[in-house]
Amino acid sequence: MSAGPLVALEGAAVGYGRTRVLSGIDLAIEPGDFLALVGPNGGGKTTLLRTLLGTLPTLAGRRSAPRPLRIGYVPQRDLLDSIWPLSAFDVALMGRAALLAPGRRPRTEDRDAVAAALDRVGMGDVSRRRYGDLSGGQRQRVLIARALAGSPELLALDEPTNGMDPAAELSTMEVIDALHAANGLAVVLVSHRLETVAAHARTLAFVDRDRAIFRVGPVAQMLQPEELTALYGRPVKLGPVAEAAARPGAVQP
Repeated sequence: MSAGPLVALEGAAVGYGRTRVLSGIDLAIEPGDFLALVGPNGGGKTTLLRTLLGTLPTLAGRRSAPRPLRIGYVPQRDLLDSIWPLSAFDVALMGRAALLAPGRRPRTEDRDAVAAALDRVGMGDVSRRRYGDLSGGQRQRVLIARALAGSPELLALDEPTNGMDPAAELSTMEVIDALHAANGLAVVLVSHRLETVAAHARTLAFVDRDRAIFRVGPVAQMLQPEELTALYGRPVKLGPVAEAAARPGAVQP
């Protein structure tokens, strides 16, 4: 029996200052969910994610979380300056900061947790390499390890495959899939690439501030022609991966 959602928005308006980006948002994240927020660049996906995570206040309605929630956040990787001479291990160690008492240095258990997180994303063998020398896909895995190091209940990723080549994109999504399946993590992922996330998420939310769209439902439902036309404003032809996910009875991870 479900203990209820980890976090929910009810009748929420989201935005910055007095500027509303989206209104009338009802969205709940249950334990073990895998939700992808999909829509065009600038459509309000990151604003919605930040409100859901509690780093932006709602402009109307409410955000509710029945208890303090451990969140692992993975930003777009180009937001972390790769010029700093930090190793992959040093970057992942940042994920333990919230668990340390003020002024306390990381202990053996903290370093062990970071090493385990790097191993879980396949980056244990590059932990001592300089973060800035890693490939884009490797950097993203290190950022995922940083989020995992804090033992989160919810893993939130903002455009985790942005700018990657197809092989790195697939590899990164497979890592996220494995973490979701093996650890019961709830996952919320932002992407403007529908084809990338359709075969991985359980639930899709279509987000576009210009069209005043917020629609959410199971993957197979959201990939039907009427939903896609509402998001993109014209008929959409699915690629083979998304087409398979749209079939009735398609098995989601």
